[in-house]
Amino acid sequence: MPDSAAERIAIVLFNLGGPDRPAAIRPFLLNLFRDPAILRVPFFIRPLLARLIVSRRLRPATANYALLGGKSPLLEETRQQAEALEQALPGLVVKCFIAMRYWHPFSDAAVRAVQGWRADRVVLLPLYPQYSTTTTGSSLTAWREAAAGAGLAIRTTALCCYYADANYIRSVVVRLSNEYARARATLPPGAKLRVLFSAHGLPETIVRRGDPYQFQIERTAATVMQAWGEPDIDWIVCYQSRATPQKWLDPSTEAEIERAAHDHAAVLVVPIAFVSEHSETLVELDMEYRDLAVRLGVPGYFRLPTQNTDADFIAALAHLVRAALANGPGSCSYAGERTCSNQHTGCPLRQARAA
Repeated sequence: MPDSAAERIAIVLFNLGGPDRPAAIRPFLLNLFRDPAILRVPFFIRPLLARLIVSRRLRPATANYALLGGKSPLLEETRQQAEALEQALPGLVVKCFIAMRYWHPFSDAAVRAVQGWRADRVVLLPLYPQYSTTTTGSSLTAWREAAAGAGLAIRTTALCCYYADANYIRSVVVRLSNEYARARATLPPGAKLRVLFSAHGLPETIVRRGDPYQFQIERTAATVMQAWGEPDIDWIVCYQSRATPQKWLDPSTEAEIERAAHDHAAVLVVPIAFVSEHSETLVELDMEYRDLAVRLGVPGYFRLPTQNTDADFIAALAHLVRAALANGPGSCSYAGERTCSNQHTGCPLRQARAA
């Protein structure tokens, strides 16, 4: 067995992906809604329903991406995170690869690139701090299918989540406390300021079936507040980006903005489930929700930027990579062992133990 310091370690970053030109918006959306992890209906209905949903969402999605220059910035930002992470792992022979779920580069391209680099080990690192069957779970399935199809059979460790990792939490607290102070400085003395931890929503049916996402989102927010140590902060978790007519997780971010207007409270929106800027932050949070806040008379609207290549965040990812390597092949959480309760049947570590 080669010495660990000389092993060639491929780090595969999982992310959602996004259209790289206007013509890619429709196929990107079709890939999204054809995913059985996203649209949980019988397989023979899914293609038809996906086309119906895309037909209704294509025009607003195209308008949103037009505000961003006709494409998503997510791939470029993920590449920057990959470069920063490579630099944050001295003493290891590492190279980062990107596996997007719904647009290029897909997992099959990442698998071929890992093979071409002749890696000895693989660490699968989601850029989703909280695990969901709809995000990390779906990406893991796509990776395993691509790896099996290409005959890639090397030692692989999959990190499922890091929603309460101490280093990750610390990186959030530092940035949040600074942004809160800046927001407070612009408001009149004594003005109310409420922190809205906004996460991408999920249909309630998915959570009821055992997906741990809501639990992990709430634990992230609570752990951040505990680490911050400011007892008088007004805060709440809320959910954005509803995409289907089903009942989604409550409260919605829109409803919390309305409540803030009623309470004459300014808001500081913290995108707690995103670590890169994309349409849900740059358009939905920065434009649509800001406009809503202004219309409703919210006395101040502030938004914490996502981590992108923040040094503390990248250092946290580097620490997670080293911990995953020490954990060995298989799946692990930020703590090594499983951290979800028995009711969270969608937890990959529970599934691995059952198998």
